[in-house]
Amino acid sequence: MKNLLSFKFENKDEETVAIVPCVDGVGLDQLVADFERAAGHSDPAGGYGGLIPSFYRFGPLLSYLLGREEPVQGGGQGEIYVLSCECGEVGCWPLVAHVRLHQNKVIWDGFSQPHRPRRNYESFGPFEFERKQYEQTIEDLVRCHGVD
Repeated sequence: MKNLLSFKFENKDEETVAIVPCVDGVGLDQLVADFERAAGHSDPAGGYGGLIPSFYRFGPLLSYLLGREEPVQGGGQGEIYVLSCECGEVGCWPLVAHVRLHQNKVIWDGFSQPHRPRRNYESFGPFEFERKQYEQTIEDLVRCHGVD
């Protein structure tokens, strides 16, 4: 069964909005925090926030979330920040995922926390999305909310 991608928005202040990816209606920030706590990572567990496009130049959002833009610093092709720190800075406390494109699906796997390289995220995910739904959801985000 494929997962469903959606997004929720968090107002950081009057002008700044963070975009949090959701998997099957649950914020990825909550999913990874629950995973980290269950895995015994309390140094800290969680602490993630949404991506703030005005803080970081991701490139066109659809292209970025398909893993087609430049990879994250030090990462391989297809690696993207899927969450930032709760402060909004991706360099502070990000969650990284590998985006794998297939003809009819998009997979997020290979999660990592660059500041805690010994943490094992092998059993977090993978999340598999139907490619048409994935792309349409991002296109709707860009069109309806003026995010790009």
